[in-house]
Amino acid sequence: MPWSLDLVPLPPCALLGGPPLSGLLWTVLLLFLWYCYRVGSDPPSHSGMLKSGSGRSSFSRSSSRSPLDPRHSAPKASAAITMETVEEEEGTECYLTPVLSHTPFPTEAAAESRKLYRALQEYAKRYSWAGMGRIHKGLRTFLNICVVSINDRPSIQKPHLFYLPDVPSIPFFPRDAHRHDIEVLEASYPIILAEFQAVYQRGIDAKLGWSYQGPKGQTVFPLYNAGVCVASNCRACPCTYRTLLSLRTFISSNSLGSAGFWLLGPGATLGGAYGPTNTRLRCHLGLQTPAQCELVVGGEPQCWSEGHCLLVDDSFLHTISHNGGAEDGPRVIFSVDLWHPNVAAAERQALDYVFAPEQ
Repeated sequence: MPWSLDLVPLPPCALLGGPPLSGLLWTVLLLFLWYCYRVGSDPPSHSGMLKSGSGRSSFSRSSSRSPLDPRHSAPKASAAITMETVEEEEGTECYLTPVLSHTPFPTEAAAESRKLYRALQEYAKRYSWAGMGRIHKGLRTFLNICVVSINDRPSIQKPHLFYLPDVPSIPFFPRDAHRHDIEVLEASYPIILAEFQAVYQRGIDAKLGWSYQGPKGQTVFPLYNAGVCVASNCRACPCTYRTLLSLRTFISSNSLGSAGFWLLGPGATLGGAYGPTNTRLRCHLGLQTPAQCELVVGGEPQCWSEGHCLLVDDSFLHTISHNGGAEDGPRVIFSVDLWHPNVAAAERQALDYVFAPEQ
């Protein structure tokens, strides 16, 4: 049965000529519903009120809790969060978005840190801040440690580009972490090895797509380099390229991910090094692995095996050595960067945006 306010006995209004106040009540009800919608859709503010005479309200994390940062307190060097109204260039619409205030920033980290945070702001403006808590916290941590050299931090895990907090990590991960992708790579081992041998027999030359990295004796034939597909090399290894595209967790859309053939000559040793981030795992498929080769990650030694994969978190301190002779030939692996299993889908999408490759 439909209801109407006409059924409610309302007294006449003398000022309006005597009709019931049903229209006025409907107007008040609509205004109340609109107010509730705005309150529910706007981001929560813990600052209490906006600062008069300006378009921003500033609050430090020491006095209130930011919804974007789960930490309740911060050291003196940490940056304050401000809420700033940003006007669009092509219109009059505004967006209430958190930005880093300029004053607390260490000058050493100004360029890179602000670039990364601006990218995170743009992503949140297009999509949402939902699920961005760890990335936001990681960027703030990156800003704070720039005051002190990264090499001075007492840890065996020191990613030098981006550290995602609260991610459980160990030097070597079990196969179950990426069972599907490992099985695909190991099943494709014969064709990947055959395509590598065809490329290797043409010779190692920069004009043929090879590059030298690190000390003498280490060369790379990249299929993806920092998130950018090397088209000529992929055409030389079409089956390997199709195998890469069939992987579910291959990092192919940002500068944190790479894939290719890595060679280490006899007698070469890579000293202690750290990878750029803990958001990835580096998968090594052994193609040619002499017995005298060893990989030590976080103090744990491992050896490669031909046709089998190793899952390595290279953000830990790691060393690689080839102690064999010239008769053993180089150590050859096919290296693929996969997402860390504890990085959520929303975080992966945001990191693809923040660390988009520069082409």
